[in-house]
Amino acid sequence: MYVRDAKNREEVWLLDRIEEMGLDETAFRSRDYVVAIDEESHEKAGFGRIRIHKGGDEPVCELTSIGVLPEWRNQGVGAHVIERLVEYASDEGFDTVYSLTNASEFLAQFGFERLEPAQLPDSLRDRLATKQENIQPDAVPLRVAVDRFEVPGRLRTRFKKASAGEPEEAELEEGPEDFGIDPDEATYKYDTGD
Repeated sequence: MYVRDAKNREEVWLLDRIEEMGLDETAFRSRDYVVAIDEESHEKAGFGRIRIHKGGDEPVCELTSIGVLPEWRNQGVGAHVIERLVEYASDEGFDTVYSLTNASEFLAQFGFERLEPAQLPDSLRDRLATKQENIQPDAVPLRVAVDRFEVPGRLRTRFKKASAGEPEEAELEEGPEDFGIDPDEATYKYDTGD
């Protein structure tokens, strides 16, 4: 498995996958995307994009339209797509990468931190409002300093072994709510009447 720049001939494939997954295709340009490819089968497994906003005082870099095909999920493909995009942002001179997404928990494992909309650069504040209205109502702003970005070792291991088919179920950590406990109130959510 490896991640490379998208090719012009992949434009239709990208647009079809973006539409299928309900992702953002605003200002689409295939040259802004990277694609994860299986070395043996040459199948495309995932993709993502860096979008550079040039309005305002200085350019801003946004990570957007990250998608992994269902048969390739939970195998580190998305992590490596994101890593390639953050490396690209760093190579272009960006110290910070932003993302406006409903996948904040996923991005948090790489060092992305949530911020208030008022902390966003102007161009992204407007974009967040538009995205929430049209694409992802629950999108929140995140950012990471490129020198603090890190892919967890477990995702590197999965990526090395990735293959199409039924992905292994990711182990979910049980929390208080799984047992009927509201962690904010430390009371039982479900009264059994006893």
